[in-house]
Amino acid sequence: PETGRLALYLLGLRAACPPPDPSPQRLLVTWLKHYLEVDWAGSRQNGQPLTSYYQYSLGVLALCVHRKRVREEVIRRLLVAEHHGRFRHAGSNAVDTEAVAALAFTCLVRERLVGSKLGRELRKAKHRVRKRMLQEQGPDGFFGNIYSTPWAMQVFIATNTCQMQPAYGRAMAALLENLEAFSISATMAQVLPVLYGRSYLDIASMRCREEPDMLMPISSDPPPEVLGNMTVRLVVECSLSWCAQHQLYDRPVPAPASASLLGVLREAAVQDFKFDTQDTPQGPFLTSVLGVQAQQKKRSYWQLLSNPNTSLHMGVAEYRPRDGETIILRLSEW
Repeated sequence: PETGRLALYLLGLRAACPPPDPSPQRLLVTWLKHYLEVDWAGSRQNGQPLTSYYQYSLGVLALCVHRKRVREEVIRRLLVAEHHGRFRHAGSNAVDTEAVAALAFTCLVRERLVGSKLGRELRKAKHRVRKRMLQEQGPDGFFGNIYSTPWAMQVFIATNTCQMQPAYGRAMAALLENLEAFSISATMAQVLPVLYGRSYLDIASMRCREEPDMLMPISSDPPPEVLGNMTVRLVVECSLSWCAQHQLYDRPVPAPASASLLGVLREAAVQDFKFDTQDTPQGPFLTSVLGVQAQQKKRSYWQLLSNPNTSLHMGVAEYRPRDGETIILRLSEW
């Protein structure tokens, strides 16, 4: 099911104040309800949704923002998952999933789309999530990582608690220092509301007739191209027990000075370096390197690091290495 992708589209559509004719929008909402039901059936049979709890939560949130009721069984499946810690990956909290779920819980109560008994349970779950988020804030100010931080901050905004939490101010300072990480539309859509003190729940109360038409096309010149070449040392490691060897690759790769990490990998591919990516709403995602596949069943992924152990906090298409920098692609567990 395309639960998450359609949910994000409907949130964006509502925020953009669609034309008065509701027919196309109504059809999309119907499709989202269908996908959510399919996901719920998968959750009942397999113990988890066919997509993920992140997408499942997005579906509930998007329907709530459009003021559409969701069956209580669907909501309770998400509530049970939160209560039993099923959002966690390898012992740590999935901050973005918990935050989206908390936003959905808050929306359902605020829009009065649930009964009083279920509403009380959702409020308790929201408080539990918010408490865990405070525990997940690292020394760098991020809740989890840089991309889950805007989601967490939206929870504090939606529950009117951001002014009471010093952790919120530290997170905002960290975001403002790292805005270059939000360079594609999907991540911009997460961070922009937070920078203006808003959450996705504010979309539900927008009065579109009073919104000024500010969707003016802009033309911006492309950034100047950096001339010359650079050399990046590319290292591939496998830190998992089942790997036959720890280091799989270690070579200098010449590339244009303005190349992204994806561009560097493509230059390396000319020298028989094999890799694969998968397109996602957040940009290309590295799935396979030198024939070694990241597998969801094994909870493995290709981690992007700058030597010796600094996470890039960006995707392969956004990060631009420096001349002489060492980039590590490390197969790790989440």
